[in-house]
Amino acid sequence: MQPSPHQVGFLGAGKMGEAILAALIRSGCCRPRELIACEAVDARRAEIRRRYRVKVTTCPADLAAACDTIVLAVKPQDLDAALLALAPSLARRHLLVSIAAGKTLARLQELAGPQARVVRVMPNLAVAVGEGMSAFALGSRARAADRRWVARLLGSCGQAIELDEPLFDAVTALSGSGPAFFAYFMQAMADAGTALNLPPGAARLLACQTMLGTARTLGETAQDPAAFIQAVCSPKGTTAAGLAVLERSSVRNAVGRTLRAAARRSRELNRG
Repeated sequence: MQPSPHQVGFLGAGKMGEAILAALIRSGCCRPRELIACEAVDARRAEIRRRYRVKVTTCPADLAAACDTIVLAVKPQDLDAALLALAPSLARRHLLVSIAAGKTLARLQELAGPQARVVRVMPNLAVAVGEGMSAFALGSRARAADRRWVARLLGSCGQAIELDEPLFDAVTALSGSGPAFFAYFMQAMADAGTALNLPPGAARLLACQTMLGTARTLGETAQDPAAFIQAVCSPKGTTAAGLAVLERSSVRNAVGRTLRAAARRSRELNRG
């Protein structure tokens, strides 16, 4: 990948911020010397500098002075104060990319002031292994070049899709919270395998790799899931026997209720 001509700053270096920073380096999207992390906690700041050989600072204004792009990676409850402190240093050249859950584009623009451009992102934890799913929405001042640049940044740690901001509650439920739901189902599969006398470690490996392989097959072939199921399911075979139980169960309804509950909670958090 062609290295970035931009300096990219991170306001906050928690788990998600670090995961994205690491992915930018790992993918070749950015060199370590093109990255700056602003982190208030001394031990964390030293760890980020040692692990990635990037520049670090305690001063948000240092990011504004050195970087055109700033990733807002502080906790949502800390973002207002952090962005208000950063705002006096912002100018028209600055692009702010927020990964703070529940912070709308309107709120981000209000805090940042009238000059900076803002983008809202909903990533998920799989960015840590380069398989993240990130949705992004552009603020009203963002440019076409910002769209391309943000897609490139997020593409370095998985897949990225641009969606309208009103869809972000659904995005939060499906891909933001989704890793926990998939892990829940994988654990249920592994537990069921253990109940069939498989060793726990073997059951977990079988469940995990089967989930991974299925996801890769569907993703890389673009095969319809229903068609894939039919391809695996021989008449009167083992898969058909298991699917018959699933179809008689309330699994589909439970999944629907799960996502609706997560989306509803996202709306509540967005309202503050």
